[in-house]
Order: sequence, then C-alpha cells, then structure tokens
Amino acid sequence: MTVATETQTDPTLAALLRIAAALERIAPPARKPADLTLADAFVWHPAGSELAPVARVNRVALGLLRGVDRVRDTLAENTERFARGLPANNVLLWGARGMGKSSLVKSVHADTNRRLAGQALPLKLIEIHREDIESLPVLMGLLRPDAHRAIVFCDDLSFDRDDTSYKSLKAALDGGVEGRPGNVVFYATSNRRHLMPRDMMDNERSTAINPGEAIEEKVSLSDRFGLWLGFHKCSQDEYLAMIDGYVGHFGLAIDPETLRHEALEWATTRGSRSGRTAWQFIQDLAGRLGKPLEE
Repeated sequence: MTVATETQTDPTLAALLRIAAALERIAPPARKPADLTLADAFVWHPAGSELAPVARVNRVALGLLRGVDRVRDTLAENTERFARGLPANNVLLWGARGMGKSSLVKSVHADTNRRLAGQALPLKLIEIHREDIESLPVLMGLLRPDAHRAIVFCDDLSFDRDDTSYKSLKAALDGGVEGRPGNVVFYATSNRRHLMPRDMMDNERSTAINPGEAIEEKVSLSDRFGLWLGFHKCSQDEYLAMIDGYVGHFGLAIDPETLRHEALEWATTRGSRSGRTAWQFIQDLAGRLGKPLEE
C-alpha cells in the first residue's frame, strides 16, 4: 500500500515542479531599485518599471523664456526650496498653448541644479506620460527610498470622458494612506485649469444624484496642486522680445528692421503669437542664414 502511494506521489510531485518552473519563467523580473545617479533626467516606462536615463534634455536656456517673468520666478523659488529639502508645493502650469509651460519646467530644473551645485544632491526630473498616470503610485513607491529629490513631470495632462485614471493621481498626490513621498513633487502642464473638459463636467452634473458632489470630485483634482501658474497669450512686444533674445543668443546676423518685418509676417501667417511661434521662426531664419542653432 505504501509503495503504491509513493508511486502515485512521484508523478504528481514532478508535475507540480514543472508547473512551478513554468510560472517562474513567465513571471515578471524582480523590480530593480532605481539608479538615479545615471542622469539628471529620466523617462518612466511602466511596462518594465524602468526609469530610462535621458542623456541630453530638450531644453532652452532660462534667460530666453520671455513674457513669463512672474511665473518663472514663482516656479524657480518653489523648485529651489524643494531642492534644498524644504517644504514645496505640487505645481500646475496651465493656459495658452505654446507659451513655454513645459520649457519652463525643464529650464528651471537645469538652472536649479546649476545654482545649487555642491550644496545639495542633484535634483532629478522624471517625465511620466499622460497615458501612464495610473502607474504613478508605482513610480512614487520606487522613488520613496531614494536619497535624491525628484520632480515627477507630466506634460499636457488632461482627462477625457470615462477616464478614471485621475483617481490614481489624486491618491498619489494627496489622500492615499502613504501620501506623496517627501522627496517627490509633481509638476504638470495643461491647457485647462481644472484638467477636465467642460462637457465632461456638464454631463456629470446632469446625470449625478448629487450634481454638486460629482463636479467637486473632478474639480478637486486641481486642488492637489498648491501652485496654479497661469500662462496667457503674449503681446506683440513680448513676441518681438523673444525673437530678439534668440537672435542675440545664437548670433544670427540680420538687419533689425528686416527681422521685425519678417517676424511679424511669420506670426500673421501662423495666426498666433507665442513662444513656440517665435522658436519656429528662428529655426526658419537660421536655416535660411545657414547658421546651426548650437548652445
């Protein structure tokens, strides 16, 4: 009787071992600790819980960002406090398209590291894509034990109808059991101050049992940001100042009157005046002059 039982057990055990081995092969690899010493900027890839280092960040010099003096100074002050280990706020940069919201974040990050070199560990900038917001709690958990301080940055953040990922953002920023790690702040840019499309909020109001609470649930997301920095369309003088700044910085040789005429004509054909429009004009001008745009 004992022999028969052992004979039956051996195949069962072998089958279980094969199943265990197969599960081990298909299981995702153990999450590696983040190595933030590899670079000052990273892109978050949630599929492999990976922080991909960015060797060269696409940014412009802080001094070239014109027409945003007040928000520039406010963001720089908040960022420096955070880098020094002092309390700082999450920041929502919202408003007109093409006025340098994301450029300001990247430039302030670089400028802060330059000014605090040797006084604190380098501040890290980590970009998370809007479609990966649901993985934000995982990223926060990865950064929590690290000695470095990090800005988690999402460009063009917004939520569409039936999109529930905003709940992950709310919990990660403020309201979850763990809360936001002390070494992390969240910066986001958006064209809308409340991050939700108006028709989405109107629909919630019309179908909710308590319309007021439905709207508050969505709008309260923006309350997680202690600083709201607004960007507005630039004036003609501000637009021309941006052009002059780029021309001087890159050493583009052109007659001032010709420059003014061509810059205004460019803005007219584009139908807008903005920092992005100014940069596009400079790229066209430098190309026509045969001048590389090198820092």
